[in-house]
Amino acid sequence: MLLATCDAELLGKILKEGKIVFEVREEFYKGSKVSVDEAIDLMRQSTIVNMIGQNVVEKAIARGLVHPEAVLKISGVPHAQIVKM
Repeated sequence: MLLATCDAELLGKILKEGKIVFEVREEFYKGSKVSVDEAIDLMRQSTIVNMIGQNVVEKAIARGLVHPEAVLKISGVPHAQIVKM
């Protein structure tokens, strides 16, 4: 199961960092609006997770789902992925 999650205020934004252009596209990220805790529960059920935003990434780190060194910052905004094999 694939989960794409972002902090709500980032939806529709374009982030740029050097050669990286990251679009927080509604087509990919927009779905049901849930709390960060609900998103964390969904992450535990998912095999692939794509996340962007200070709130969601910090909570995933705090819950042990993402290692802090695996986080990429784009325009100062944390982005991380989880792939379970």
